[in-house]
Amino acid sequence: MGWFLDGEELVVTLAPLAMYWVYSGFYEVLLRRTTVLDKYRLHSTREEETKNIASRTDVVKGVLLQQAIQAAISVAVLKLTGDGGGATTRSPPEPLLVVAARIGVAMVVLDAWQYFMHRLMHSSTYMYRRFHSWHHRVAAPYAFAAQYSHPVDGVLTETLSGAAAYLASGMSPRAAAAFFAFATVKGVDDHCGVAPPWNPLHAAFANNTAYHDVHHQRGGGRRNFSQPFFVVWDRLLGTHAAYDVRRRRDGGGLEVKVFKDQMLH
Repeated sequence: MGWFLDGEELVVTLAPLAMYWVYSGFYEVLLRRTTVLDKYRLHSTREEETKNIASRTDVVKGVLLQQAIQAAISVAVLKLTGDGGGATTRSPPEPLLVVAARIGVAMVVLDAWQYFMHRLMHSSTYMYRRFHSWHHRVAAPYAFAAQYSHPVDGVLTETLSGAAAYLASGMSPRAAAAFFAFATVKGVDDHCGVAPPWNPLHAAFANNTAYHDVHHQRGGGRRNFSQPFFVVWDRLLGTHAAYDVRRRRDGGGLEVKVFKDQMLH
């Protein structure tokens, strides 16, 4: 077993990382260089400066560390399962229905793993304070902070959920590259801090930017654990918080208001 990456392995490993910075960079340009999204912002620039404990430099460093670990584990999983494949061992393309079914399984596994691990991080005082509290240092989320977390939290919640989804679904490396690139885009979008009505991801998934913003709010940490696709676990297990997205009174964007009886204290 060689440890040099072939083409498919490179794509599986690097596609999610590239999509993370391209898509979060897209939001950074729109939010910091234009005013096109200002009326859809959930948090003002001032709130980002006053509510967030982690600096942007801290976030970049933390994300790069997390992504380095993620890439290493991705390579290990591909090599140990023998799914990277060389030019002489690649199997023919699967029917689209089979690929869709495998991706569906991967979505379910990813969601379930992340919900229960995310909830465990909050239910254990030690695990929250020692690990998961890092992610909540960003109380006013923005796009490239999506993967900012303690390395242990990142591995347990994000990286291992991806490995479990890959192994359980039996996806090919090509399908996995597409799936994880999309999942990365979805995760970035959930933290982007803007909620335009024409965002197609918001139309397709109830788990969106506003939904996850509830979880980052003060008093909302024990609600809306689900990520990144569905909200089924929150609804089934009583951790779902209903909310409304309203125009701010000062006209400076939007705000997410959770119904008072929905908060857990």
